[in-house]
Amino acid sequence: MGAYLFLLLLVLIGVISHNQSVIIASSVLLIIKAIGFGDQLFPTLAAKGIHWGVTIITIAVLVPIATGDIGFRELWNSIKGPVGIIAFSSGIFVALAAAQGVQLMRVDPVVTTALLAGTILAVGFMKGVPVGPLVGAGIAALILGGYNLIEKWV
Repeated sequence: MGAYLFLLLLVLIGVISHNQSVIIASSVLLIIKAIGFGDQLFPTLAAKGIHWGVTIITIAVLVPIATGDIGFRELWNSIKGPVGIIAFSSGIFVALAAAQGVQLMRVDPVVTTALLAGTILAVGFMKGVPVGPLVGAGIAALILGGYNLIEKWV
C-alpha cells in the first residue's frame, strides 16, 4: 500500500509542479503495479532503464547530425572559442563524473535513496530535469573521494 501512496504523491507533485516527466513516469509505474506486472517488469526497468534513457537522450542529441544541421565544420567551430572550450570540457567532466556515479550507486544503496529524494525535490518543485541521479551520483562520488582523501590525512 505504501508504494501506491508514494507513487500517487509523486503524480500529485508532478501535477502541482507542471512536470510532465514526473507525471508520466509515476503514472506508468503505478499502472504497471496496479495491473500486476510489477514483479515481471520492475527488475528489468531497474536494471536497464537508465541505459535505455541515456540511449534515448543520446538519440535526441544526435538528431541535428542526422538531419545535416550539424557537421564537422559546425562541431569544430563550436569548440574554438572560450564558451565552446568550457562547454566541451564540461561535457567531458559530466560524462566522467556520471560514470563514477553509476559505480557509486551500484555499491551504496544509501546514495541511491538520497539522490532519489533530492531528484524528486528538484524535479517536483524547482523545475529540475530528472537526469540528476547520474550526475548527482558522479558529483557525490568525486566529493566523497575528496572527503576520504582528507579523512586519511586528518
